[in-house]
Amino acid sequence: MSAPLMMICATFLFASMGVCVKLASAFYDAGEIVMYRGLIGAVLIGTFTLLRGQSLRTTVPALHFWRSLSGVFALSLWFYAIGKLPLATAMTLNYMSSVWMALFLIGGAIMMGSARVDSRLVAAVLLGFVGVAMVLRPTLDQQQLWHGMAGLLSGMLAALAYLQVTALGRAGEPEYRIVFYFSLGGAIAGAISTLALSWSENSPPHGHGLKGAALLLAVGLLATAAQVLMTRAYAQGKTLAIACLQYLGIVFSFLYGALLFQDPITPWALGGMVLIIIAGVAATLLRASSTPPDSQHTVNES
Repeated sequence: MSAPLMMICATFLFASMGVCVKLASAFYDAGEIVMYRGLIGAVLIGTFTLLRGQSLRTTVPALHFWRSLSGVFALSLWFYAIGKLPLATAMTLNYMSSVWMALFLIGGAIMMGSARVDSRLVAAVLLGFVGVAMVLRPTLDQQQLWHGMAGLLSGMLAALAYLQVTALGRAGEPEYRIVFYFSLGGAIAGAISTLALSWSENSPPHGHGLKGAALLLAVGLLATAAQVLMTRAYAQGKTLAIACLQYLGIVFSFLYGALLFQDPITPWALGGMVLIIIAGVAATLLRASSTPPDSQHTVNES
């Protein structure tokens, strides 16, 4: 399978995972979904790693901790937003991570006293936020501001997680080890969140029915399969072309939302999604010209 095709399949699987998360939100809290998604991923990746004779031992546990912390918070907010917002809206806000990374790059250049700040990168960031304002307009009308902000914050935290992935890559950590510890962190953080919520509400965690358990299993399997395909696509293909293809996930989510959930389709939302996709692709291309080659490879861990 070619690298572009693997990336297209990965984005479709991630969008399908989003559908399962949205359906599972009727049975479980976001923390519970994160817990089971992480547990299934850690078991699968850990098993395949050991069967292949590879090692999960790491010499940089602190880097894995901070990467998992930012990634799990991003994932939890994203799953929460998926449960509360139209699927395409939640997916689009999470895909703002490329725009956030461009904003971080601009902020870093200013803090370092650089006189050269790429105006095109600034324009891409501004275009992205115009798109956000357009996408969130129907959300504001429904008095769901917090849900929209949660989705937007998930994208910002995902950008921070990507920076940690870059640091781990420079430290020599392979992708499978990064994904394993992220999944393990998700399982632990989700369990803590679930126990804390059940204690505060004085009620046990949700039980499992056949449909709920099947949805949780699907979330874990789809996310893990998508992660493997995406990792291989980045390893075999041209990084920039592969990175741009990830925005097909928004298109797949939009179709899912319209067909399965009768999500409202408005010109404002459509226009905003298009602007965010353009801004994300532009930010990816421009950021690549401003960073070293070994820091251009970032892998979506959601």
